[in-house]
Order: sequence, then C-alpha cells, then structure tokens
Amino acid sequence: MKYCLDTHLVIWAVFPPERLSPTAAAMIQNPQNTIYFSVITLWEIAIKTALGRADFNVDARSFRKQLLENDYSEILIDSEHAFVAAGLPLVHKDPFDRMLVAQAKVEGMTLLTADTTIAKYPGPIQKV
Repeated sequence: MKYCLDTHLVIWAVFPPERLSPTAAAMIQNPQNTIYFSVITLWEIAIKTALGRADFNVDARSFRKQLLENDYSEILIDSEHAFVAAGLPLVHKDPFDRMLVAQAKVEGMTLLTADTTIAKYPGPIQKV
C-alpha cells in the first residue's frame, strides 16, 4: 500500500515515535508499505518553526534528509494538486492539510492522519 503521512505523523514517526498509535507505527514499519511525505509538510514545518512554534522546532532541511535516508518517498506539488485542493469542501481551512488531502487523492494513496477534522474529508483518508 501507498501511504502519505500528515505533518504531525511525519514528525512523530521520527522524533518521539512513542506518540504514534500502535496502528500508525505498524503501518509505517510494514516493509510492504511505501511511506510518503509531502514537500508541503516541509514547508509547514519551516514556516511554523520560523514562527517559534514549540511543536515544530525542527530544521526542515535536515529533517528531509533524515526522511529520505530512512526510505520515505517525497511528493512534490504540481498544478493538479492545486486544482483538486481548490475544489475540496471547506471541512478544514488549513491550507497545508487541504493540500495533503488533494495530493493523496491525485496520487492514489491513503493519507494517514491523527487529526479528526482532516479525517472528515471524503476520499482516501484513514485516522490512525
């Protein structure tokens, strides 16, 4: 299976992994699954770190390197992602989360999230 992790799950998978639910940890660690992170996650981390958010105190550049070294695959943003994000219902106003939902739809993967609001979107989303 192909899974994209939302921003918090990506951070929790690397920096205190005990924050992951047992279900999320098992899915991420299963060698039959391909785990993706989005460049939108790196952008969100960089912005929120610059704003001084304690829960986002991460250097995005070194974090990306660490993800790639641990066999995570990166999803870039393209115009189709933007078009799909613009057409999503206003379940969630966070543009980062909306883009992650759109990318999962376009790329044919399931977005894994711990966020109950994101999980309300129709489509390939699983709350873990």
